[in-house]
Amino acid sequence: MGVDADSLKKSMRRWASGVTVITSTDGQERAGVTASSFTSISVDPPMILFSLQDFTPTFKLIERTGIFAVSILTTEQANLSIQFAGFANLPEGADKFYQVQLEKAVTGAPIIAGAASWMDCKLSSIYEAGISRIVVGE
Repeated sequence: MGVDADSLKKSMRRWASGVTVITSTDGQERAGVTASSFTSISVDPPMILFSLQDFTPTFKLIERTGIFAVSILTTEQANLSIQFAGFANLPEGADKFYQVQLEKAVTGAPIIAGAASWMDCKLSSIYEAGISRIVVGE
């Protein structure tokens, strides 16, 4: 049994789940992306995971810095989900953080102000899964 990538994407877009924005920074560069592939995996120690494609700027920055934040969006922040997914029409030269109110986590990672919840994480592990990477944070 086989399925093509477009059919899988179309089906998965219909699956309702919570939406997060994963962010990271090295102090000069910052990156962020919408991710719905997010879950907790351990409470002792506290650990979460998400997956990103390995070529995304956010994944590359997390891999390099070892830090990231997860902002769990509220329903009122649906526009931010679209913006960080790269589907918003932003002014020329603006990054995904355009007009987004931010706070700073202890690690320095950007947190979306007003998020339902947020987590400041240190990279624990990365697992290869096709063109994606499963990122585990503590």
